[in-house]
Amino acid sequence: MSEDKNLENELESQINSPKEKAKPQGFKNQDEEIGFHKGALNTLMGERNELVKIVGNVEAIMQSHLKRLKELGIEIK
Repeated sequence: MSEDKNLENELESQINSPKEKAKPQGFKNQDEEIGFHKGALNTLMGERNELVKIVGNVEAIMQSHLKRLKELGIEIK
């Protein structure tokens, strides 16, 4: 529980803190930094695609339950 509260507080502080330009440190050159950002975007796009698949699966399962309930005479709006 305390861990959840700490996470909530950290997220809230990130949202409410003044926005500063993020400047990554430790890159040797521009090509290295570009590669880093491209890699991050590729990873995030893959994660987003998997999330979309999960949402589609959940939606399909919900629809099948709704269909069966309708067949049983219960309609949910």
